[in-house]
Amino acid sequence: MASLGVNIDHIANVRQARRTVEPDPVPMALLAELGGADGITVHLREDRRHIQDRDVDLLRQTVRSRLNLEMAATEDMVLIALRVQPDMVTLVPERREEVTTEGGLDVSSQRVDLTSKINRLQDAGIPVSLFVDPERGQLEACRDCRARWVELHTGPYAEAKWTDQPSELARLTEATALARAMGLRVNAGHGLTYQNVEPVAAIEGMEELNIGHTIVARAVAVGLQQAVREMKALVQNPRRDPLFGSY
Repeated sequence: MASLGVNIDHIANVRQARRTVEPDPVPMALLAELGGADGITVHLREDRRHIQDRDVDLLRQTVRSRLNLEMAATEDMVLIALRVQPDMVTLVPERREEVTTEGGLDVSSQRVDLTSKINRLQDAGIPVSLFVDPERGQLEACRDCRARWVELHTGPYAEAKWTDQPSELARLTEATALARAMGLRVNAGHGLTYQNVEPVAAIEGMEELNIGHTIVARAVAVGLQQAVREMKALVQNPRRDPLFGSY
């Protein structure tokens, strides 16, 4: 049964649109936990476009589930993580001009640098996950870098036409099995919604789904606690849809 990590970056997006103090993502994280969130995820971007340093500091003091800090693999971010001590760090690619993360981290081309940063973080007691596309070469590189987790990029699955979704789901299913055979633990996320989450949640070996935008969008209508409760129910009790075959 997969658990649910709730990304609250988009709450901070609303605040930063007016450069004011509300909505504050810190108390909103509490509401997400009350709704059933198993963890809180925030992406501290280098340009600080949404989550701010003060948010991360306060969340570390107040989150009672798990705090997952997404960040670029830079020296400055490693130093922040070592100071804050989140429960997990997820290293992601980052470009200033992108609206949101556009693809997985190219671990294969950065093995030496990533291995050094991963070792520093994990030696300090912070397990590291790498956000990657569901490809054998990238998973092998994650293993070689000694990361403990991978987070599979579900964007292509989420954005695929319904006729193409089964093949994208198969890629995620195969990548999950391969990663676990390599000794890696597996999370997934990006672009998942109330309409497409259940087949991914049902993948054997999938441990956690990190979901944000669709929950915040739903919360505009029904409130954050209820939005999280609804997503948690889908993640933990996914239906087996014959359209997708066996998964």
